[in-house]
Amino acid sequence: MNDSVKPRGELTLRTLAMPADANPAGDIFGGWVMAQMDLASGIRAAERARGRVVTAAVKEMAFELPVKIGDTLSVFTDIERVGRTSITLSVEAWAHRARYNSLEKVTAATFIMVALDEDGLPKAVPGES
Repeated sequence: MNDSVKPRGELTLRTLAMPADANPAGDIFGGWVMAQMDLASGIRAAERARGRVVTAAVKEMAFELPVKIGDTLSVFTDIERVGRTSITLSVEAWAHRARYNSLEKVTAATFIMVALDEDGLPKAVPGES
Protein backbone atom coordinates (compact mmCIF):
# COMPACT_ATOMS: atom_id res chain seq x y z
CA MET A 1 0.00 0.00 0.00
CA ASN A 2 1.16 3.48 -0.81
CA ASP A 3 1.69 5.22 2.56
CA SER A 4 0.27 8.50 1.24
CA VAL A 5 -3.09 6.88 0.38
CA LYS A 6 -4.94 5.39 3.32
CA PRO A 7 -8.56 4.44 3.97
CA ARG A 8 -10.74 7.27 5.23
CA GLY A 9 -13.23 6.61 7.99
CA GLU A 10 -13.94 3.80 10.41
CA LEU A 11 -13.51 0.14 9.48
CA THR A 12 -17.11 -1.03 9.54
CA LEU A 13 -17.14 -4.36 7.68
CA ARG A 14 -14.64 -7.01 6.52
CA THR A 15 -15.49 -10.01 4.38
CA LEU A 16 -13.83 -12.52 2.09
CA ALA A 17 -14.49 -12.56 -1.66
CA MET A 18 -15.52 -16.12 -2.57
CA PRO A 19 -15.89 -17.98 -5.90
CA ALA A 20 -19.71 -17.78 -5.76
CA ASP A 21 -19.38 -13.97 -5.89
CA ALA A 22 -17.28 -13.97 -9.09
CA ASN A 23 -17.63 -14.16 -12.84
CA PRO A 24 -15.80 -16.90 -14.82
CA ALA A 25 -12.66 -14.72 -15.02
CA GLY A 26 -12.41 -14.57 -11.22
CA ASP A 27 -13.46 -10.94 -10.88
CA ILE A 28 -15.97 -10.26 -8.11
CA PHE A 29 -19.29 -8.82 -9.28
CA GLY A 30 -19.60 -5.07 -8.75
CA GLY A 31 -23.07 -5.60 -7.32
CA TRP A 32 -21.60 -7.79 -4.58
CA VAL A 33 -19.10 -5.06 -3.67
CA MET A 34 -21.89 -2.48 -3.66
CA ALA A 35 -24.01 -4.73 -1.43
CA GLN A 36 -21.16 -4.94 1.11
CA MET A 37 -20.87 -1.15 1.07
CA ASP A 38 -24.63 -0.87 1.61
CA LEU A 39 -24.41 -3.27 4.57
CA ALA A 40 -21.61 -1.22 6.11
CA SER A 41 -23.57 2.00 5.58
CA GLY A 42 -26.58 0.43 7.28
CA ILE A 43 -24.52 -0.71 10.25
CA ARG A 44 -22.90 2.68 10.80
CA ALA A 45 -26.08 4.71 10.18
CA ALA A 46 -28.20 2.45 12.43
CA GLU A 47 -25.68 2.93 15.24
CA ARG A 48 -25.87 6.72 14.80
CA ALA A 49 -29.68 6.77 14.41
CA ARG A 50 -30.11 4.29 17.28
CA GLY A 51 -32.59 2.34 15.22
CA ARG A 52 -33.80 1.23 11.82
CA VAL A 53 -32.44 2.86 8.65
CA VAL A 54 -32.90 2.33 4.93
CA THR A 55 -30.85 3.31 1.91
CA ALA A 56 -32.34 6.33 0.17
CA ALA A 57 -29.62 7.00 -2.43
CA VAL A 58 -26.16 6.08 -3.64
CA LYS A 59 -24.16 8.75 -5.45
CA GLU A 60 -21.24 8.66 -7.86
CA MET A 61 -19.85 5.16 -7.63
CA ALA A 62 -17.05 4.15 -10.00
CA PHE A 63 -14.84 1.08 -9.78
CA GLU A 64 -11.11 1.82 -9.88
CA LEU A 65 -9.83 -1.77 -9.55
CA PRO A 66 -11.32 -5.26 -9.57
CA VAL A 67 -11.75 -7.43 -6.48
CA LYS A 68 -10.49 -10.99 -6.98
CA ILE A 69 -11.43 -14.30 -5.40
CA GLY A 70 -9.56 -14.60 -2.10
CA ASP A 71 -9.25 -10.86 -1.48
CA THR A 72 -10.47 -9.52 1.85
CA LEU A 73 -12.82 -6.61 1.23
CA SER A 74 -12.69 -3.92 3.92
CA VAL A 75 -15.36 -1.22 3.94
CA PHE A 76 -14.69 2.08 5.70
CA THR A 77 -17.45 4.56 6.54
CA ASP A 78 -17.31 8.21 7.54
CA ILE A 79 -20.42 10.15 8.56
CA GLU A 80 -20.29 13.39 6.59
CA ARG A 81 -23.62 14.92 7.51
CA VAL A 82 -26.58 14.29 9.78
CA GLY A 83 -29.82 15.91 8.70
CA ARG A 84 -33.20 15.82 10.41
CA THR A 85 -34.03 12.27 9.22
CA SER A 86 -31.03 11.41 7.03
CA ILE A 87 -27.41 10.43 7.46
CA THR A 88 -24.92 10.96 4.63
CA LEU A 89 -21.87 8.69 4.64
CA SER A 90 -18.69 8.59 2.60
CA VAL A 91 -17.96 4.91 1.97
CA GLU A 92 -14.73 3.37 0.66
CA ALA A 93 -14.07 -0.26 -0.28
CA TRP A 94 -10.50 -1.55 -0.12
CA ALA A 95 -9.15 -4.95 -1.18
CA HIS A 96 -6.45 -6.61 0.87
CA ARG A 97 -4.62 -8.85 -1.54
CA ALA A 98 -2.96 -11.30 0.86
CA ARG A 99 -0.93 -13.06 -1.81
CA TYR A 100 0.76 -9.71 -2.62
CA ASN A 101 0.47 -8.15 0.87
CA SER A 102 -1.12 -5.02 -0.56
CA LEU A 103 -4.15 -2.90 0.22
CA GLU A 104 -5.79 -1.14 -2.72
CA LYS A 105 -8.78 1.16 -2.97
CA VAL A 106 -11.43 -0.46 -5.15
CA THR A 107 -14.25 2.07 -5.14
CA ALA A 108 -15.95 4.81 -3.15
CA ALA A 109 -19.41 6.32 -3.03
CA THR A 110 -21.72 8.49 -1.01
CA PHE A 111 -24.63 6.67 0.66
CA ILE A 112 -27.65 8.49 2.05
CA MET A 113 -29.56 6.61 4.72
CA VAL A 114 -32.91 7.58 6.27
CA ALA A 115 -33.96 6.75 9.84
CA LEU A 116 -37.37 5.08 10.19
CA ASP A 117 -39.80 4.65 13.05
CA GLU A 118 -41.70 1.46 13.95
CA ASP A 119 -44.27 2.18 11.21
CA GLY A 120 -41.63 2.61 8.52
CA LEU A 121 -41.98 6.38 8.36
CA PRO A 122 -39.02 8.80 8.47
CA LYS A 123 -38.10 9.80 12.01
CA ALA A 124 -35.73 12.38 13.44
CA VAL A 125 -32.15 11.26 14.00
CA PRO A 126 -31.37 11.77 17.69
CA GLY A 127 -28.59 14.13 18.73
CA GLU A 128 -25.21 12.69 19.58
CA SER A 129 -24.71 11.55 23.15
